[in-house]
Amino acid sequence: MTQGVQVVGLYVRDQDEAIAFYVDKLGFRVHTDARNGDYRWLTVQLPDQPSFQLGLFVPGPPTVDAASAQTLKALVAKGAMPPLVMTVDDCRATYDRLLGRGVEFTQEPVERYGSVDASFRDPSGNGWKLIQSRG
Repeated sequence: MTQGVQVVGLYVRDQDEAIAFYVDKLGFRVHTDARNGDYRWLTVQLPDQPSFQLGLFVPGPPTVDAASAQTLKALVAKGAMPPLVMTVDDCRATYDRLLGRGVEFTQEPVERYGSVDASFRDPSGNGWKLIQSRG
């Protein structure tokens, strides 16, 4: 029996805004975009990582009640959620490319711990760390 993590979800404030950011700026592609009433299951993936999907979900029913949804949206907007990590071959080159696409960085590339990393946030407030692969 094979097991593995296939989808990890992020809360976003607007799924169309999230598609524009993750697809147009970061280079993901839409994997699944399906609706069931007001609920929308939206996942994206990196072309070189087809076994993994990033879910872009708006907090709300049926997964959480309205009050919890407001709390979650506020926490995401403040950058309170743990950052996600994306490994890249060349952090400085990726930083320059994404900066040119309009990604707003919160930290320029810095050398530390034997690597190079930079930080940015998506339009909803989710934090990302770019870390240069060692090797």
